[in-house]
Amino acid sequence: MSLYQQWREMAEAERSQEAVEQFWNDYFKAETENYKKLLNEHDKLFSGKVSELAGQFNMDEPTFAGFIDGINTSLKKAIDLDTLESDTDIALDIDFEKLYYNMHEAKASWLYELKEWDGVLSAEKRHEITKQYRASKVFVKENTVRRNDPCPCGSGKKYKNCCGKNA
Repeated sequence: MSLYQQWREMAEAERSQEAVEQFWNDYFKAETENYKKLLNEHDKLFSGKVSELAGQFNMDEPTFAGFIDGINTSLKKAIDLDTLESDTDIALDIDFEKLYYNMHEAKASWLYELKEWDGVLSAEKRHEITKQYRASKVFVKENTVRRNDPCPCGSGKKYKNCCGKNA
């Protein structure tokens, strides 16, 4: 069983509501520490075997596979999670702008509000990315031509008597 499958089983295991909350609180605390480390050492490429990197990030291997699942869409080259084993060589080559955007997408304010971002992206760049994220969530209804509106082809006729005649 791959490490990612082990992580999925751990995350989806039957527990009491209190145990579920404790599991995720512990995970989010460890995840936050990992991101602090990545941001503080943003010019370093973390690479090596999964077992080595899990140790560097103070996580067991299945939990580290869950962490990789969370950061995978922000990597310059995605990692195939289904084939992840202890001795798999990986590189956490992060696109930090994409990571910041994806943290907004995940609604992970505890991550995109970390002070460690100051050394990675300027306040202006973070503001720009936040604006891009918000703009991507705005629905814009396009104008539709109704039967009695002037035809958009410019003929001067009503739409129903011109291009909309056979519609």
